[in-house]
Amino acid sequence: MHKSWGAGKVTDWDLFGGKVTIDFERAREPQTMGLKLAIQKTEPLEADDFRAERVAKMGELRALAANDPAELIVRMLQSHGGSLKPDAVDKELCGTVVPEEDYKKWWDKAKKIAREGGRVVVPSKRTEPLVLRDENMSPLESLVEEFRAARDLKTKINVLDSLKNETDGLKEEGETLQGIANDIDESVKKGIRLNLGQALDLLACRDELFEVVEGQELADGSLRIQDALLLSDGDVAEEVTSLAAARQRRIYEAFPAAYGDEWLTKLMSVFEKVGTRGVNEIAKMLLAKGQFEPLLKHIKKGISLRTLSGEALMWICRERTGNAEEVFSTDVGFAMLSVIEAGAVDDGPRKGTRLQNLLMDDKKLIADLLKGVDVNEARNFARKLLQSPALAELDRKSLMARVIKAHPETQDLVTGEAKEEKDETIVVSWESLKKRKAEFEDLVTNQIPQNLKDKKLAASYGDLRENFEYHAAKQKEAVLNRQRMEMEKEIELAQGTDFAKPDTSAVTIGTIVTLEVAGREKSYTILGAWDSVPEKNVVSYLSEVGRVLIGKKVGETVAVKDLESEVLETCTIKSIEAYNKG
Repeated sequence: MHKSWGAGKVTDWDLFGGKVTIDFERAREPQTMGLKLAIQKTEPLEADDFRAERVAKMGELRALAANDPAELIVRMLQSHGGSLKPDAVDKELCGTVVPEEDYKKWWDKAKKIAREGGRVVVPSKRTEPLVLRDENMSPLESLVEEFRAARDLKTKINVLDSLKNETDGLKEEGETLQGIANDIDESVKKGIRLNLGQALDLLACRDELFEVVEGQELADGSLRIQDALLLSDGDVAEEVTSLAAARQRRIYEAFPAAYGDEWLTKLMSVFEKVGTRGVNEIAKMLLAKGQFEPLLKHIKKGISLRTLSGEALMWICRERTGNAEEVFSTDVGFAMLSVIEAGAVDDGPRKGTRLQNLLMDDKKLIADLLKGVDVNEARNFARKLLQSPALAELDRKSLMARVIKAHPETQDLVTGEAKEEKDETIVVSWESLKKRKAEFEDLVTNQIPQNLKDKKLAASYGDLRENFEYHAAKQKEAVLNRQRMEMEKEIELAQGTDFAKPDTSAVTIGTIVTLEVAGREKSYTILGAWDSVPEKNVVSYLSEVGRVLIGKKVGETVAVKDLESEVLETCTIKSIEAYNKG
């Protein structure tokens, strides 16, 4: 065994010349060394040493790696006294028995198989060693012992998963099983403040175990998932996002018991932030409980206010012909672009990547988003797409091709064949103009210079082809520069006003419109381009509602889409008054 060249096999002796030739596994060619030097620089290995087997039986070891990774790990541990840390395991296997490019994926799978096999204790932390279990103990006894010795929640979860394979033995071990449950209660109480997600995962895993062991039930005083939810003040959505779908479902099922009448409100707040698995499970659970209508109402409001997460929007798109058909509309497309753009500015390119990939990969999505909409709506979406700073040029062209296929009348936006129109003035409040100028100042004096520093720092790391930080900074630079150009143009076109003394003979900018809808009254305030507050029914004159109402007079009937439910309502204009009577 050589420190640098690894294990080797003697291929030739020259006793008279005092030389030996050794074929090392990591050397490019066999090395001829003096006997004295060879004795000093190498370590002799027994034939059954795993390192020696890497040379003499490499074919056999590679076959084990492919077909029985647990046995390969056992043989390796036996050769090292029954214990080996993960870093040492990597040195033994990576690049020799398992190709380096396949190693990470192989090792993740091998650990799971070894853990389930029961002969090896596989830790959850890389600082702890893999340990070969005592062959005199049964697999069940070994797992129980490992559970008791585990110091962190993650390891306990892994052992519990393995215990599900020992249900026959656990039927007769009621006292042992209850001892495990008591241990879990104490561990959760101690760890819930720092590791809410793992604490909930451990309780869900425990419940799964008790369900598959016949004749065993949790004691009445055992800690339940709903108890853990109430014990913690952490962000449930953030903590459970990475958990398996089935575990997340168990946690969400506990919300009614934990939060009483407030459970739906709590669950909706999780829906806005949880990952794709969580969104799917919440939707399926509410559908099963007959509570799907509140979810659809919440989604409609979220689309309107642009508060839905990328994961929720992805679910809507994937379920657009199924459970989400009622909420799928062109506005979902606008919301998707908003999330992609926000992600590019706030968190680099990663936040909106999956949503952007869906937009690109689902060839029918654009056509479905624009199905049945009028020309103006299609053109508005096309403009938004063309102006999006977060999309690469080639992506914009590809998506626009789909828009044009669905609505050929939008082609002039790309070809420039439309009649040249003079940019129109944008009417805004003085307050929103001041705010927009402050945002522009922050962009120019803080965000762009900071991005340049970040790009310079990332470039210093070297290897620009594989440098994610550098490419993220470059992409953000493009987004920020495009934002600067757009904001400069908007501010140049903006005309500030206080909306004083508008003409109230018809709906115009700066008026409050009262509508009668099915015997009840509803009011909208029509203000400037940047003054929308949808939750207060304050809308921009450029919005869909604003465009419908502008120019209408008292007594006229109009069809207005409700901001929260997005239901088209037939309304009669009852009164028009000034917002600022000045």
